[in-house]
Amino acid sequence: MAIKVIYAMDQLDEIDLKLLKLLTNDSSRTIKELAEEVNLSSSPVVARVKRLENNGYIKKYIALLNPEKFNQGFIVFCNIKLKQHDREIGHSFVADILKIDEVVECYNISGDYDFFLKVFARDMKHYQDFVFNKLGSVKSIGSAHSTFVMSEIKNSHNFCF
Repeated sequence: MAIKVIYAMDQLDEIDLKLLKLLTNDSSRTIKELAEEVNLSSSPVVARVKRLENNGYIKKYIALLNPEKFNQGFIVFCNIKLKQHDREIGHSFVADILKIDEVVECYNISGDYDFFLKVFARDMKHYQDFVFNKLGSVKSIGSAHSTFVMSEIKNSHNFCF
């Protein structure tokens, strides 16, 4: 007996979910490869993938680069507190952070901090330069707290569904 999973107004069946998992693990798979994995011909797989894209289940396809190959394997998580909470300071922070290449992810969070950044750097010296010269130029920052990654245990873009 097949179990149907319902998300919002759309229904995803087991084949849709399998296609999503396959594409999450390797979005470069061909339609032919996907079709073989889900035991369908190419035409229905193309239609299903298009529907998943059009309904927003697939936002985009990207290549995940290896930061170490670009000498950017030093990963730091940085918690940011703003100087104060108002619209102008918040918008100013976001505009400034969007311009900084070392910041690869930025989240507005609740709790003791206002924002959570993921930063790639070459090494500690590069990160120190980043803190002094790039983060230091963001006038809306009240304080920053850095946590250095010693090793990556899991990095998956899959989530449970």
